[in-house]
Amino acid sequence: MNRRTRVILSIIFILIIYMFVFFAERYLDPFLKRILNTGFIYVILAVSLNLINGFTGQFSLGHAGFMAIGAYTSALLYMSPQEKLSNFFMEPLISPLDKIQIPFFWALLVGGGMAALAGFIVGAPCLRVKGDYLAIVTYGFSEIIRSLFNNLQNITNGPLGLKGLPTHTNLWWTVSWAILTVVVVRRIVDSSYGRALKAIRDDEVAAENLGINLFKHKVLAFVVGAFFAGIAGGLLGSLLMTIDPNSFSILFTYQIITIILLGGLGNITGSVVVAIGFAFLMEGLRFVEMPMKIFNITIPGILGMRMLIFSILLMITILFFRQGLFGQREFSWEAIANLIRKGKVKK
Repeated sequence: MNRRTRVILSIIFILIIYMFVFFAERYLDPFLKRILNTGFIYVILAVSLNLINGFTGQFSLGHAGFMAIGAYTSALLYMSPQEKLSNFFMEPLISPLDKIQIPFFWALLVGGGMAALAGFIVGAPCLRVKGDYLAIVTYGFSEIIRSLFNNLQNITNGPLGLKGLPTHTNLWWTVSWAILTVVVVRRIVDSSYGRALKAIRDDEVAAENLGINLFKHKVLAFVVGAFFAGIAGGLLGSLLMTIDPNSFSILFTYQIITIILLGGLGNITGSVVVAIGFAFLMEGLRFVEMPMKIFNITIPGILGMRMLIFSILLMITILFFRQGLFGQREFSWEAIANLIRKGKVKK
């Protein structure tokens, strides 16, 4: 299959997705739309973290921190001065942030840019370590960000957070950014940079001996991953209409790691499918945290049971599907064409 055919098929596929978005925005109930929006935000997070953890082999736990930076930066830029005034009643917001208001798209870009800058600042020195030590350092960064946001009263409103954010996020926004994230990461992975990232993942010493600049490629993965995490944070804040430092705890990063492990490290298709499924399961399994009555036996609701179920699923996946549910199988038009040919041969 030539490149032109693949491009045409991809464009048609994207147009079909947008037709679904048009239908969903008009006819789906708000509850389902909210789950879909959350699912596509998870797609952005999972694919961007997979670039760092899956394709580059750097075990990062800092995604929640990058999300927080993107969420707060964009919110402070697209909120109106009146909304800021109603939030910052204990201590006024610093100037000129108290007067600035820009469109949602540009606010998202600035939030993503600030997260990318943080990714560079953190990634550059952190990349002197690797493995478990890198995980500890990036986890520490995430906690430092959360602690700072809890104490910067005149910038982040401290532990009170920001309430009543404008609801700009909808399926048009989340689907568009999810598609862009997949396309950008796919292009990076399929380029010479992607081959270098995989070489670093497999054997750093051998990659360096082959002339691959470890610092440049690792920082590239961190910066791109952090940028899209910041975008996802901005979208999530506008979707939930409220953010506070505790919304971006390490548990959020664990959820995204669970998604990429279930889908398969270094597998974009797995990240996309499992991310959307994860959003639906998170809502569908709410009943396990509520009191239930089975055969006249009352079982009290236990908070956190959903994550326990996901932990069991993760253990089963690791035991029986060591490369995740999708392994090395990626979505491609060639693979679909081969399946169609095999089906015709069988008939």
